[in-house]
Amino acid sequence: MQWIKALISCVCFLMASGAAAHICPAGETIRVNGSGSCLDMMKPLIQAYGKIDHDVRLEMAPPLGSSGAIKALLAGSLDLALSARALKPEEAAKGARATPYGRTPLAIVAEKGCPVTTITTRELEQIYAGKTYRWRNGEAIRLVLRPREDIDTRIMRALSPGMESAMSAALARPGMLVAVTDADAYQTVARTPGALGVTGLTSVLVNQLPLVTLSLNGVKPSPRAVASGAYPLAKEVNFVTRPDPPPAVRRFLNFVHSPQGRAIARKAGVLVTARPAAYE
Repeated sequence: MQWIKALISCVCFLMASGAAAHICPAGETIRVNGSGSCLDMMKPLIQAYGKIDHDVRLEMAPPLGSSGAIKALLAGSLDLALSARALKPEEAAKGARATPYGRTPLAIVAEKGCPVTTITTRELEQIYAGKTYRWRNGEAIRLVLRPREDIDTRIMRALSPGMESAMSAALARPGMLVAVTDADAYQTVARTPGALGVTGLTSVLVNQLPLVTLSLNGVKPSPRAVASGAYPLAKEVNFVTRPDPPPAVRRFLNFVHSPQGRAIARKAGVLVTARPAAYE
Protein backbone atom coordinates (compact mmCIF):
# COMPACT_ATOMS: atom_id res chain seq x y z
CA MET A 1 0.00 0.00 0.00
CA GLN A 2 2.84 2.38 0.82
CA TRP A 3 4.32 2.13 -2.66
CA ILE A 4 0.89 2.81 -4.22
CA LYS A 5 0.53 5.97 -2.11
CA ALA A 6 4.04 7.04 -3.10
CA LEU A 7 3.25 6.47 -6.78
CA ILE A 8 0.04 8.51 -6.55
CA SER A 9 1.92 11.34 -4.81
CA CYS A 10 4.61 11.30 -7.50
CA VAL A 11 2.03 11.43 -10.31
CA CYS A 12 0.21 14.35 -8.62
CA PHE A 13 3.51 16.23 -8.26
CA LEU A 14 4.42 15.72 -11.91
CA MET A 15 0.96 16.81 -13.05
CA ALA A 16 1.15 19.95 -10.93
CA SER A 17 4.66 20.71 -12.23
CA GLY A 18 3.51 20.22 -15.81
CA ALA A 19 0.57 22.56 -15.30
CA ALA A 20 2.85 25.22 -13.82
CA ALA A 21 5.26 24.89 -16.74
CA HIS A 22 2.37 25.33 -19.16
CA ILE A 23 1.14 28.46 -17.39
CA CYS A 24 4.60 30.02 -17.01
CA PRO A 25 6.65 29.27 -20.16
CA ALA A 26 10.41 29.32 -19.82
CA GLY A 27 10.79 32.08 -22.39
CA GLU A 28 9.39 33.76 -25.50
CA THR A 29 10.89 34.67 -28.85
CA ILE A 30 10.14 37.81 -30.86
CA ARG A 31 11.03 37.47 -34.53
CA VAL A 32 12.03 40.87 -35.96
CA ASN A 33 12.97 42.03 -39.46
CA GLY A 34 12.63 44.97 -41.80
CA SER A 35 14.58 47.78 -43.39
CA GLY A 36 18.32 47.55 -42.81
CA SER A 37 18.68 51.09 -41.44
CA CYS A 38 15.81 50.46 -38.99
CA LEU A 39 17.28 47.14 -37.90
CA ASP A 40 20.60 48.82 -37.16
CA MET A 41 18.72 51.08 -34.72
CA MET A 42 17.34 47.92 -33.12
CA LYS A 43 20.75 46.48 -32.24
CA PRO A 44 21.45 48.66 -29.17
CA LEU A 45 17.76 48.55 -28.19
CA ILE A 46 17.76 44.75 -28.18
CA GLN A 47 21.01 44.67 -26.22
CA ALA A 48 19.58 46.99 -23.55
CA TYR A 49 16.25 45.18 -23.38
CA GLY A 50 17.99 41.86 -22.82
CA LYS A 51 19.28 43.19 -19.51
CA ILE A 52 15.74 44.00 -18.38
CA ASP A 53 13.58 41.12 -19.60
CA HIS A 54 15.44 37.80 -19.35
CA ASP A 55 12.39 35.78 -20.46
CA VAL A 56 12.27 37.21 -23.99
CA ARG A 57 14.71 36.57 -26.84
CA LEU A 58 14.66 38.74 -29.95
CA GLU A 59 15.71 37.07 -33.20
CA MET A 60 16.85 39.29 -36.05
CA ALA A 61 17.89 37.70 -39.35
CA PRO A 62 19.54 39.56 -42.27
CA PRO A 63 17.21 42.34 -43.48
CA LEU A 64 14.32 41.52 -45.80
CA GLY A 65 13.59 45.19 -46.48
CA SER A 66 10.38 46.99 -45.59
CA SER A 67 8.13 45.23 -48.12
CA GLY A 68 9.57 41.76 -47.51
CA ALA A 69 9.28 42.07 -43.74
CA ILE A 70 5.67 43.28 -43.89
CA LYS A 71 4.76 40.32 -46.12
CA ALA A 72 6.45 37.94 -43.67
CA LEU A 73 4.65 39.59 -40.75
CA LEU A 74 1.24 39.17 -42.41
CA ALA A 75 2.09 35.55 -43.23
CA GLY A 76 2.85 34.86 -39.55
CA SER A 77 6.59 34.35 -40.03
CA LEU A 78 7.47 37.50 -38.03
CA ASP A 79 6.16 39.09 -34.86
CA LEU A 80 7.42 42.61 -35.53
CA ALA A 81 8.47 44.46 -38.69
CA LEU A 82 10.29 47.75 -39.12
CA SER A 83 9.53 49.82 -42.17
CA ALA A 84 11.27 52.86 -43.67
CA ARG A 85 8.04 53.89 -45.40
CA ALA A 86 4.35 54.27 -44.73
CA LEU A 87 2.07 51.27 -45.20
CA LYS A 88 0.57 50.65 -48.61
CA PRO A 89 -3.25 50.51 -48.68
CA GLU A 90 -3.22 46.81 -49.51
CA GLU A 91 -0.92 46.08 -46.54
CA ALA A 92 -3.22 47.92 -44.16
CA ALA A 93 -6.22 46.13 -45.66
CA LYS A 94 -4.60 42.78 -44.84
CA GLY A 95 -4.19 43.73 -41.18
CA ALA A 96 -0.82 45.47 -40.89
CA ARG A 97 -0.75 48.22 -38.25
CA ALA A 98 2.02 50.85 -38.33
CA THR A 99 3.19 53.03 -35.46
CA PRO A 100 5.43 55.90 -36.61
CA TYR A 101 8.46 56.20 -34.33
CA GLY A 102 10.79 58.74 -35.90
CA ARG A 103 13.16 59.59 -38.73
CA THR A 104 16.86 59.11 -39.38
CA PRO A 105 18.93 61.19 -41.82
CA LEU A 106 19.70 59.58 -45.16
CA ALA A 107 23.44 60.20 -45.18
CA ILE A 108 25.52 60.73 -48.31
CA VAL A 109 28.56 58.54 -47.84
CA ALA A 110 31.79 57.99 -49.71
CA GLU A 111 34.68 55.55 -49.62
CA LYS A 112 37.21 56.56 -46.93
CA GLY A 113 39.70 57.84 -49.52
CA CYS A 114 37.27 60.51 -50.70
CA PRO A 115 39.06 63.90 -50.95
CA VAL A 116 36.01 65.99 -49.91
CA THR A 117 33.94 66.25 -46.75
CA THR A 118 31.02 68.27 -48.11
CA ILE A 119 28.96 68.29 -51.28
CA THR A 120 26.26 70.50 -52.77
CA THR A 121 22.95 69.59 -54.37
CA ARG A 122 24.26 70.94 -57.67
CA GLU A 123 27.35 68.74 -57.45
CA LEU A 124 25.18 65.69 -56.76
CA GLU A 125 23.04 66.51 -59.79
CA GLN A 126 26.15 66.70 -61.99
CA ILE A 127 27.55 63.42 -60.62
CA TYR A 128 24.33 61.43 -60.96
CA ALA A 129 23.71 62.87 -64.44
CA GLY A 130 27.15 61.62 -65.49
CA LYS A 131 28.50 65.11 -66.21
CA THR A 132 31.01 64.99 -63.33
CA TYR A 133 32.76 61.67 -63.12
CA ARG A 134 35.99 62.33 -61.21
CA TRP A 135 36.85 63.60 -57.75
CA ARG A 136 39.15 66.60 -57.46
CA ASN A 137 42.13 64.24 -56.99
CA GLY A 138 41.44 62.66 -60.39
CA GLU A 139 39.97 59.40 -59.05
CA ALA A 140 36.92 58.07 -60.86
CA ILE A 141 33.60 58.47 -59.02
CA ARG A 142 31.76 55.15 -58.72
CA LEU A 143 28.10 55.66 -57.89
CA VAL A 144 26.38 52.96 -55.83
CA LEU A 145 22.67 53.15 -56.66
CA ARG A 146 19.60 51.57 -55.06
CA PRO A 147 16.79 49.92 -57.08
CA ARG A 148 14.40 52.23 -58.91
CA GLU A 149 11.50 51.77 -56.45
CA ASP A 150 13.61 51.71 -53.26
CA ILE A 151 12.76 54.34 -50.66
CA ASP A 152 16.33 55.70 -50.74
CA THR A 153 15.99 56.32 -54.49
CA ARG A 154 12.67 58.10 -53.98
CA ILE A 155 14.12 60.30 -51.23
CA MET A 156 17.07 61.29 -53.43
CA ARG A 157 14.78 62.04 -56.38
CA ALA A 158 12.81 64.46 -54.21
CA LEU A 159 15.91 66.48 -53.29
CA SER A 160 15.50 68.78 -56.30
CA PRO A 161 14.00 68.84 -59.82
CA GLY A 162 17.53 68.47 -61.18
CA MET A 163 18.12 65.42 -58.98
CA GLU A 164 14.92 63.81 -60.29
CA SER A 165 16.22 63.82 -63.86
CA ALA A 166 19.80 63.03 -62.81
CA MET A 167 18.67 59.93 -60.91
CA SER A 168 16.72 58.71 -63.95
CA ALA A 169 19.83 59.18 -66.07
CA ALA A 170 22.00 57.28 -63.59
CA LEU A 171 19.59 54.32 -63.40
CA ALA A 172 19.47 54.17 -67.22
CA ARG A 173 23.26 54.05 -67.70
CA PRO A 174 24.68 50.57 -68.32
CA GLY A 175 27.24 49.05 -65.97
CA MET A 176 26.11 50.92 -62.84
CA LEU A 177 26.53 49.41 -59.38
CA VAL A 178 23.08 48.73 -57.87
CA ALA A 179 22.83 47.51 -54.26
CA VAL A 180 19.60 45.74 -53.33
CA THR A 181 19.73 46.11 -49.52
CA ASP A 182 20.97 48.79 -47.13
CA ALA A 183 23.83 46.56 -46.02
CA ASP A 184 24.81 45.84 -49.64
CA ALA A 185 24.87 49.59 -50.29
CA TYR A 186 27.18 50.67 -47.50
CA GLN A 187 29.41 47.62 -47.83
CA THR A 188 29.83 48.26 -51.57
CA VAL A 189 30.70 51.92 -50.95
CA ALA A 190 33.22 50.93 -48.25
CA ARG A 191 35.12 48.50 -50.47
CA THR A 192 34.97 50.34 -53.82
CA PRO A 193 37.62 53.01 -54.52
CA GLY A 194 35.99 56.36 -55.35
CA ALA A 195 32.52 55.13 -54.40
CA LEU A 196 29.62 57.42 -53.50
CA GLY A 197 26.20 56.36 -52.20
CA VAL A 198 23.63 56.82 -49.45
CA THR A 199 22.63 55.00 -46.28
CA GLY A 200 20.72 55.67 -43.07
CA LEU A 201 22.71 57.48 -40.40
CA THR A 202 21.73 54.70 -37.98
CA SER A 203 23.85 52.27 -40.00
CA VAL A 204 26.85 54.61 -39.96
CA LEU A 205 26.72 55.22 -36.20
CA VAL A 206 25.76 51.79 -34.88
CA ASN A 207 28.10 49.82 -37.15
CA GLN A 208 30.91 52.42 -37.00
CA LEU A 209 31.29 52.16 -40.75
CA PRO A 210 34.66 53.04 -42.34
CA LEU A 211 33.10 55.72 -44.56
CA VAL A 212 33.26 59.46 -45.08
CA THR A 213 29.89 60.97 -44.18
CA LEU A 214 29.51 64.09 -46.31
CA SER A 215 27.79 67.30 -45.29
CA LEU A 216 25.10 68.42 -47.75
CA ASN A 217 25.23 72.12 -48.63
CA GLY A 218 27.38 72.59 -45.52
CA VAL A 219 24.98 70.79 -43.14
CA LYS A 220 25.99 67.59 -41.39
CA PRO A 221 23.33 64.84 -41.23
CA SER A 222 21.96 64.66 -37.69
CA PRO A 223 18.59 64.24 -35.97
CA ARG A 224 18.72 67.91 -34.90
CA ALA A 225 19.34 69.06 -38.49
CA VAL A 226 16.39 66.95 -39.69
CA ALA A 227 14.17 68.43 -36.95
CA SER A 228 15.04 71.99 -37.96
CA GLY A 229 14.62 71.30 -41.68
CA ALA A 230 18.26 72.23 -42.38
CA TYR A 231 18.98 68.68 -43.60
CA PRO A 232 16.37 67.61 -46.19
CA LEU A 233 17.03 63.87 -46.55
CA ALA A 234 15.43 61.52 -43.99
CA LYS A 235 14.05 57.99 -43.76
CA GLU A 236 11.04 57.00 -41.67
CA VAL A 237 11.19 54.49 -38.83
CA ASN A 238 7.87 52.67 -38.34
CA PHE A 239 7.02 49.70 -36.12
CA VAL A 240 4.56 47.38 -37.86
CA THR A 241 2.50 44.70 -36.10
CA ARG A 242 -0.58 42.62 -36.70
CA PRO A 243 -3.82 43.91 -35.06
CA ASP A 244 -3.29 42.05 -31.77
CA PRO A 245 0.46 41.64 -31.13
CA PRO A 246 1.60 39.07 -28.52
CA PRO A 247 2.22 40.30 -24.95
CA ALA A 248 6.00 39.96 -25.38
CA VAL A 249 5.89 42.30 -28.40
CA ARG A 250 3.81 44.83 -26.49
CA ARG A 251 6.25 44.79 -23.58
CA PHE A 252 9.18 45.38 -25.92
CA LEU A 253 7.40 48.24 -27.69
CA ASN A 254 6.66 49.82 -24.32
CA PHE A 255 10.40 49.74 -23.64
CA VAL A 256 11.21 51.26 -27.06
CA HIS A 257 8.84 54.15 -26.30
CA SER A 258 10.11 54.61 -22.72
CA PRO A 259 12.58 57.40 -21.82
CA GLN A 260 15.43 54.85 -21.83
CA GLY A 261 14.46 53.41 -25.21
CA ARG A 262 14.03 56.83 -26.77
CA ALA A 263 17.45 57.92 -25.50
CA ILE A 264 19.07 54.83 -27.04
CA ALA A 265 17.37 55.49 -30.39
CA ARG A 266 18.47 59.13 -30.38
CA LYS A 267 22.06 58.09 -29.75
CA ALA A 268 21.74 55.73 -32.73
CA GLY A 269 20.84 58.66 -35.00
CA VAL A 270 17.03 58.75 -34.80
CA LEU A 271 14.88 61.83 -34.41
CA VAL A 272 12.21 60.27 -32.18
CA THR A 273 8.86 61.92 -32.92
CA ALA A 274 6.48 59.40 -31.34
CA ARG A 275 4.78 60.17 -28.08
CA PRO A 276 5.30 57.74 -25.17
CA ALA A 277 2.81 54.95 -25.83
CA ALA A 278 1.40 52.16 -23.68
CA TYR A 279 0.74 48.84 -25.42
CA GLU A 280 -1.72 47.08 -23.11
